[in-house]
Amino acid sequence: MTVVVEVPEELSARVPVEQRGPGLDRDSVRLLVSRGTAVSHHAFVELPELLRAGDLLVVNTSPTLAAAVGGWIGHTRVVVHFSTRGDDGRWAVELRDPDGRGTTRARAGAPAGTEVRLVGGARLVLEEPLSARGERLWWARVPGDVLGVLREHGRAIRYAYTERDQPLSAYQTVFALPSPDGAGSAEMPSAGRPFTARTVVELVRRGVQFAPVTLHTGVASAEAHEPPYPERFAVPEASARLIGAVRAGGGRVIAVGTTAVRAVESAAGADGAVRARAGWTDLVVTPERGVRVVDGLLTGLHEPEASHLLMLEAVAGRAAIDRGYEEALRGRYLWHEFGDVHLVLPE
Repeated sequence: MTVVVEVPEELSARVPVEQRGPGLDRDSVRLLVSRGTAVSHHAFVELPELLRAGDLLVVNTSPTLAAAVGGWIGHTRVVVHFSTRGDDGRWAVELRDPDGRGTTRARAGAPAGTEVRLVGGARLVLEEPLSARGERLWWARVPGDVLGVLREHGRAIRYAYTERDQPLSAYQTVFALPSPDGAGSAEMPSAGRPFTARTVVELVRRGVQFAPVTLHTGVASAEAHEPPYPERFAVPEASARLIGAVRAGGGRVIAVGTTAVRAVESAAGADGAVRARAGWTDLVVTPERGVRVVDGLLTGLHEPEASHLLMLEAVAGRAAIDRGYEEALRGRYLWHEFGDVHLVLPE
């Protein structure tokens, strides 16, 4: 594994930065910058000064769903995390146990045929595990309008390191756009969270461009540390062409989040050219596979065991990521979706 460190509990970002004091906004988080093994410390509002004209930021436009819904198996309370909608109308779901603190804990798998009664009266039936790798996620048949259930009875997925429930708006990035079919992400594409309208305007003023892509992220589950499952994505023609033009002109392609990396690398051919593409991706970016398009990455700070770190290593190399995480711990940076961010640039 890439990084072997323990993250102290007090370094978990328990609430959004804008709730930590007067005058703070989303862009008030800190920014760690790695160029190879050289590390520097900044505020996120300095990002426009750290990039250069001709650079391109690839951003994920997937909106976050209110994907957690309460329910019961018999008389036992459970929480259902809705992860991904399949092409056949079924949903990949994860069952969780309430932990008595407003959050949930991992739950042992239930047998096929288990019925869950949801708040509001809807029911789902577990049919089969999503993968042979384990029984954490199941394909479930859910008659009726699942997105309607989520809108009426759902709440944002949150884990025990957070302090309290937040409105769904706290989990939407400035780049989020409604999907025509109502689809979205089970968990926020959080690398985009620190961006505000003024940050975007300043980046554009300085000659930095944006390429929107979409990848609807499934449930990650903080305890699981599993490779990502297949997810739906789309790289539109205009973004594919812009990426190609920037690369041809010597600009840098910098992904905002590991989800953006997965999307754009899934649309890249063996020749490195990005073409418009949409569908499902099962790509797992590892150091062995490497990256064909992305030159840099803006990302949150992930737990050391997380598979995301393999992607970071593919972008920057092991020594750079090890050094960056050592500095993040030494500098008391905050972890998780409401925490600080890490910009990985070429040397």
